[in-house]
Amino acid sequence: MKIKLFLLLLILVPFFAKAQNRFTVSGFIKDSLNGETLIGASIAVQEKTKGISSNQYGFYSITLEEGEYIFISSYIGYQPKILQIKLDGNKQLNFNLLPKISLSQEVFVTSKKRDANVKNAQMGKFTLPIEQIKSIPAFLGEVDLLKTIQLLPGIRNAGEGSAGLYVRGGGPDQNLILLDDAPVYNTGHLFGFFSIFNSDAIKNVTLIKGGMPAQYGGRLSSVLDISMKEGNNQKYQVEGGIGLIASRLSIQGPIKKDKASFIVSARRTYIDALTKPFIKPGSQFYGSGYYFYDLNAKVNYKFSEKDRVYLSGYFGRDVFDFANGKQSLKVNIPWGNATGTLRWNHVFNKKLFGNTTAVYNDYNFTFKAAQNNFEIKLASGIRDVSIKQDFDLYPFTGHKIKFGGIFTYHKFTPSVVSGKQDSVVFNPNNAQTKFANEAAVYLQDDWEISDKIKINAGLRYSWFQQIGAYKIYATDANGNRTDSTVFKRGEAVKTYGGLEPRLTLRYALNDETSLKASVTRNLQYIHLVSNAGTTLPTDIWVPSTYKVKPQISFLYAAGLFKNFKDNTYETSVEVYYKQMQNQIEYQEGYTPNSLDDTENSFAFGKGWSYGTEFFINKARGKLTGWVGYTLSWTWRKFAALNFGEKYPAKYDRRHDLSVVGIYELNKKWKLSATFVYGSGNATTLPQRFYIVNGILTQEYSRINEYRLPAYHRLDLSAILTPKKNEKRKWKSEWVFSIYNAYSRQNPYFVYFDQNGSALNGTLSIQAKQVSLFPIIPAVTWNFKF
Repeated sequence: MKIKLFLLLLILVPFFAKAQNRFTVSGFIKDSLNGETLIGASIAVQEKTKGISSNQYGFYSITLEEGEYIFISSYIGYQPKILQIKLDGNKQLNFNLLPKISLSQEVFVTSKKRDANVKNAQMGKFTLPIEQIKSIPAFLGEVDLLKTIQLLPGIRNAGEGSAGLYVRGGGPDQNLILLDDAPVYNTGHLFGFFSIFNSDAIKNVTLIKGGMPAQYGGRLSSVLDISMKEGNNQKYQVEGGIGLIASRLSIQGPIKKDKASFIVSARRTYIDALTKPFIKPGSQFYGSGYYFYDLNAKVNYKFSEKDRVYLSGYFGRDVFDFANGKQSLKVNIPWGNATGTLRWNHVFNKKLFGNTTAVYNDYNFTFKAAQNNFEIKLASGIRDVSIKQDFDLYPFTGHKIKFGGIFTYHKFTPSVVSGKQDSVVFNPNNAQTKFANEAAVYLQDDWEISDKIKINAGLRYSWFQQIGAYKIYATDANGNRTDSTVFKRGEAVKTYGGLEPRLTLRYALNDETSLKASVTRNLQYIHLVSNAGTTLPTDIWVPSTYKVKPQISFLYAAGLFKNFKDNTYETSVEVYYKQMQNQIEYQEGYTPNSLDDTENSFAFGKGWSYGTEFFINKARGKLTGWVGYTLSWTWRKFAALNFGEKYPAKYDRRHDLSVVGIYELNKKWKLSATFVYGSGNATTLPQRFYIVNGILTQEYSRINEYRLPAYHRLDLSAILTPKKNEKRKWKSEWVFSIYNAYSRQNPYFVYFDQNGSALNGTLSIQAKQVSLFPIIPAVTWNFKF
């Protein structure tokens, strides 16, 4: 026994000796002017092929053998920092990088490594700097990051002005949209024409549409991870803008220099104020109006180099009021999101970083109407409380391991109706409120096996349980309730779960070219039920239940990635195939009814999508921008719909082209333009008209058998930055934009106009197209001091 133990120790001694000669350098990478941590900044070691990137909080860790090294920290748009280090023990080393713009150099700021397109294993990932988003022409001058995301290949919108995202054949509910780790359930203002995200409060935007890492889950199609600014911890700063329909203001600064900072950012439209002078007190529409507002706030405190706490929140509302004096009618429709995120960063040691997150999220929609002595109210929404723990482990160079877990408690409120007539109160037997628990654990490793091979492998296990209080009703042939099964508060009604493997692989052909492939399995337990083509506030979120199964998808993707001219040009070609099970649509002939559970009107089926995406991005020079083209097919098949035959999904688009150009004319002027072209939306239209007993009756086509005309549009923008007056502490810029420059009348919807009478033979029916926006010029004044 002693001899065996001695031999074992003898074998392990070299490993221990080697481990004793390896040391770790760790720390944070920050902006030297405002103290903001830099996400995805790189640390390279001269004469070493492997490096590391900072995590979501700017933390990095790299382990090397004892010796002398030259460390290079870089971030596009920042001056690289080079330090010579004698590594004879573990070291804490923070890098404070100086923005090149502060050196009076005109640069285009991006927030990723220029060779990440080729070097990273991740597929379908785009990181968009907020400065680039602000340079792109915007509708009515309102900067909109979701509109910019829609310009990327594989992503399309629902139609004119919509803020919804449809990624690789998936629906708008299949995208996980996070704002400081808080899920956002409704992303649009003004029924989807603007997004809820105020660009002045946003620090970083990352989209993943293929090969979703195991740290993310709960959705089938994509992740849009949005991080808010932390606040300048060096000096106070005020910025804002005044536009045609909205103004915004942001204030940030140190609470205690280098220790604590804050940011508060607000935005409000004044459509109601602009229209009020034109609606006289005697008008029957006096009291009508619409406005929306957003409020973002964040505060953070650094207790030590190892501990930091963040508290952030968002609150936004749309409010629509309609009054008709003739009919004594008043309508009030408020809806919106509220989120709160509390995070604690802790550095356990040089190799282990932890983040604990608690999230509160609430989305609700309310419709109130009153006429004379009669009042009615309709309400729906979803509320979440979550706790999440994530760890970043850097065991040795070439590995970056992430693991953790999340638990969420859901409360789903369906369309609940109540009302009263004088003193009589109506509380009908509405559809029930539903409750659920959702949890997941994950493990993933970003492993650089060699100079040529890199993989990102992960495994996620997710679990979902519908719980009480709840009743399952038995009904007769006429839908009358005959019996019920009662579940007490917290009692399990139905449980689902499953493994979600994720794998992406990169093979480098050379320094400028690589091949990538990925396969992922995703489960989605909550669903957005929509009876329209866009994401409206009247859409309802519902959970998986004893009757509604989770959505399941498999996504297979492969691509060729190549950079040219010292990474000035990034190009890629990706192909994908996506299978989706347990898809949900309403049954044919569905009519909204708040008294019956909506899941009794669901039809269930499957879907699949496939296509090819081409992307060319110019990342440097006076002219920057990209061209993206997608050729794709998206199908659905339901046994209870379209006679059981497959049909194109409503967001199927055969051709989709986006061209984006940004040109630095000189130090004063920056010009930009976008052009989009897409095949027309699939739609269902009447094919025949009959007159039965003097009543006009329509016979509709099969589902989505027709196409609307193609959609195309050109937008232009020019940004004027006057020469700064050295006597002034503030600077400003003017943004001039033109939406739909050649006034293309793109179809919003088609309807059939009826004239004359069938009784005297003069009846005529004509298809007509409704278009929303002609050419729209706008001007915005932005300021900063």
